[in-house]
Amino acid sequence: MKNIGWDTYALFMQVARHGGLSGATAVSGLSPATIGRRMLELEAGIGRVLFVRSRTGYRLTADGSLLFDQVLEMEGAARRIRNWREEGAGTALVRIACGTWLAWWMAKNFVAIRNERDDFRIDLLIAERRASLAHRESDIGIRAFVPEEQNLASRRLGEVAYAAYRARNAHPSVADRWLAVAEHQAISAYLRYPHQEQASRIAVTVNRPRSLRDLVIAGAGVAVLPCFVADQDSRLERVGGEIEMLRHNQWIVMNDDDRHRREIRTVVDRMTKLIRSHGELFAGRRPAREIDR
Repeated sequence: MKNIGWDTYALFMQVARHGGLSGATAVSGLSPATIGRRMLELEAGIGRVLFVRSRTGYRLTADGSLLFDQVLEMEGAARRIRNWREEGAGTALVRIACGTWLAWWMAKNFVAIRNERDDFRIDLLIAERRASLAHRESDIGIRAFVPEEQNLASRRLGEVAYAAYRARNAHPSVADRWLAVAEHQAISAYLRYPHQEQASRIAVTVNRPRSLRDLVIAGAGVAVLPCFVADQDSRLERVGGEIEMLRHNQWIVMNDDDRHRREIRTVVDRMTKLIRSHGELFAGRRPAREIDR
């Protein structure tokens, strides 16, 4: 492969971000076989092994991690050019990176973040893997820890709690059937919990966290979910109490150089107000009726 196109590098980033072919397939629409072949061609063209391939997925090698960082910079540059072009045309863009469930919750409350009078667009990047704001991949991010990068500003939003849930009035036998995201895609602590604590009882695995709630509602079993998601749903109830080891603080972060941009400051202020105003819900202090295991 003499000339490697940007589409190949973009596909490489999808495989790296999702830890394998299945996640990249869902995003790109290409078949696993095609993506696998493209990654082999990329490695041949570069002359480096980029992935450690196993039954559970694809893991970056040292060379793969180096390429990932370089392509991340390319992505950031491309986004900055796009933003510059769009701002010149009078349309500002605010890019928000967050996990599955916060994106779901913000979608339900979206009018509190952007209304019909706003003159900017929202680009929502939904991923469990932490987005890089250092390379301007996103303007605003939500993280479960204080940012360590020196060029990022942050605000503490409050605590997030988790518990195990089942369908209300489901047969007691569902307590023996746990639902989980596939182990190689279990990036967050709450997604790793079933594999660490209930591995022998896992009955169903999925490749996306969003499916866990749907399966629980259908009576397929028990899953760990954020309390701010499941406690609002009258169809669900907790199995036992909060899983205290999963409780963490939540932070909104932004690039220090951009935080005074009018549209970014507006969105950050609105997101902060929205999340803090539901602090009790996020902290798990509005529980549905608990049940015994």
